[in-house]
Amino acid sequence: MDWPARWPLFKVTVEPFGKDHATAGGSYDTGKRISEEIYHYPAPFPIVYEWIHLKGVGAMHSSTGIAITIQQMLGVVPPEVMRYLIIRNKPEKHIEFDPAMGLITLVDEYDLRKGDERALQLSYIGESRPFEVPFRHMVTAVQIARGDKDILLKALERSGYDITRKDEILARAANVETWLNKYAPDYVKFQLKEELPAAVNNLTPDERKALGELADMIGYKTAAEIHDEVYAVARENGMDPKKFFQAIYLAFLGDRQGPKAGWFLASLDRDFVKARLNEAASSGQ
Repeated sequence: MDWPARWPLFKVTVEPFGKDHATAGGSYDTGKRISEEIYHYPAPFPIVYEWIHLKGVGAMHSSTGIAITIQQMLGVVPPEVMRYLIIRNKPEKHIEFDPAMGLITLVDEYDLRKGDERALQLSYIGESRPFEVPFRHMVTAVQIARGDKDILLKALERSGYDITRKDEILARAANVETWLNKYAPDYVKFQLKEELPAAVNNLTPDERKALGELADMIGYKTAAEIHDEVYAVARENGMDPKKFFQAIYLAFLGDRQGPKAGWFLASLDRDFVKARLNEAASSGQ
């Protein structure tokens, strides 16, 4: 009764609804008769859409307890991105929603304006502008900052990003913190060690030598240039680049995996980076 009463009140002409309301004799069919025979208002054109599936779990529905509410998702992504998630998919196809790594890809696709052009246009709210800092890098910067806004902004500035849109940056940082706490897989989480990790004792002499060389070459280069230097130093020392990346992560994180190295190192104070690399290079001697 309530649904068809709203149609004439709001002058509805098109009504999207889930497939569970589209069954023969169901909510829409009943509402159509009420609207036309009692309220004398033509029922809106129906658009039946599939359900949203939570990746690896199944269709989201409150009755089954499998659900992430809009309010919860708006704590992780801006409203424009949620609109884009819905609009870019055809209604008759279910949406496979991945709140973990798939969410990073979704946000970056929206921010970089590399997705469906029409869907992007329909997703804009107000004067929506591209957000320059990739979600992936915000994940790195937020973990470096540990809640300190000044450190966050400095980390982004060192990486070559414009930090004049501070309110937007801090809002996105809050999204990232929520994502890290609720949905991020463990392998993307890290903690920058204040002291040289004991794990550097496992470095080989060649890895220590290469770390010392990287310290001499890092200067004030861009994130991309630093990333290239890592490969160059590994090549010059006849090392597997993957092993050298692991050595870098051990020196800073005490772990053999971490964020994209060039952008990670560029986010940190350069004097700190040089000192830590040299300290790791001379460890065990």
